[in-house]
Amino acid sequence: MNITHIEHLGIAVKSLETAIPYYENILGMKCYNIEEVADQKVKTAFFKVGQTKIELLEPTSPESTIAKFIENKGEGIHHIAFAVPDTNEALHELEEKQVRLIDKCARPGAEGLMIGFAHPKSTCSVLTEFCCPK
Repeated sequence: MNITHIEHLGIAVKSLETAIPYYENILGMKCYNIEEVADQKVKTAFFKVGQTKIELLEPTSPESTIAKFIENKGEGIHHIAFAVPDTNEALHELEEKQVRLIDKCARPGAEGLMIGFAHPKSTCSVLTEFCCPK
């Protein structure tokens, strides 16, 4: 597997309106992008820390995976995303190594990335995303 860097850390929040001021006013970061990913029922806000991004995830529907995560575990770190040259290739390699997948092939995500997730039951209980530019 050719992981180039940590692309982002996904953090589930109930409200971007409430969370963004903490990152901007307290930590001194600047939100550079807010985007809705309708098929994932989530609204995202991004901050950059060096080469790594922080992605805040607000559910837009009670049926979203983020809403269910917050209901079960509360707000907090949801996933880690690794940058790879080819998401489909990474998912195929994981499947060959008997890693349980949520996505068998890449799908569109925020910021124009192609994303795919490995199931936390196969990744030491950490929801793990692999992503690359389209």
